[in-house]
Amino acid sequence: MKPVKIILNPVAGRGFSRKSEPRIRQLLKDEGVEFELVQTEYRWHAAELAEQAVMEGYELIVAAGGDGTTNEVVNGLMIASENGKEAVMGFIPTGTGSDFMSNVGIPPDLKGACQRVAHGTERLVDIGQLSMPGQKPRYFDNQLGVGFDGIVTMEATKFKHLRGIALYLPVVLKSVFLASKAPVATIEYDDQKLTQPSMQISIVNGAREGGAFYMAPEAKIDDGWLDLCMANGATDKRTLFGLIPKFMKGTHVDHRIITMARAKKVTITSEENLIAHFDGELLCTEGHRIECEIIPNRLKVRC
Repeated sequence: MKPVKIILNPVAGRGFSRKSEPRIRQLLKDEGVEFELVQTEYRWHAAELAEQAVMEGYELIVAAGGDGTTNEVVNGLMIASENGKEAVMGFIPTGTGSDFMSNVGIPPDLKGACQRVAHGTERLVDIGQLSMPGQKPRYFDNQLGVGFDGIVTMEATKFKHLRGIALYLPVVLKSVFLASKAPVATIEYDDQKLTQPSMQISIVNGAREGGAFYMAPEAKIDDGWLDLCMANGATDKRTLFGLIPKFMKGTHVDHRIITMARAKKVTITSEENLIAHFDGELLCTEGHRIECEIIPNRLKVRC
């Protein structure tokens, strides 16, 4: 096995990632993996490190962190690919949610994940590409959320010590109280169009987000489709509270305020401010047009 580049985000998982580094090093050595481990130092550093590693000839780039780290590494790999260099992506979950890693099939424990780095099989998965006016295109591997999801993402940054469902569930409950009047948005998906007060618009590649929420429970990361979950915002907070356990079980799909769909391309526009995230990272707080599309079989992963 050729040397592996490990890109570790030390602040992922509210510091759990930094504490896990010695064990990760030992587990990889126990599996006979030759590797170089580097730590990120600032936002988007993982993308830079991933691109650089591919250009230097590394064939397996491992993201050790959460969904934000994974997203950055994916973006770095895509930039390298545009320059004619390809690499496989691996995963070690040390982050707050690590949802894409779960959707790929990576074990949640460090030992199991390191064994997959050493002995896992490779497969192709889809990724999404998004664009906004005045910004360069970016990629998302798991989910793009507009509306309520964006509020949850902003609120989650205020909690410094929790991770996983222990973080996201109380943040989701708090965000119900913070959610104001839903902006009226137009969602165009392939040849369909829907205009409504939009409490939540989830554009999904992988089924799980936030550690335990299944906005599109039938979504698959290799089927060539984006799954959509669109919640009408013309409702009351009591209804929103009632939906939370349904989102956790994936049983919300037939609820009266929910519209489910699948598409290759999606465009969201609104004259009001849109709050959005991609893979748990804040995308915008005053967006007015967001476009995205699925790119089938674009990323090779080891799992």
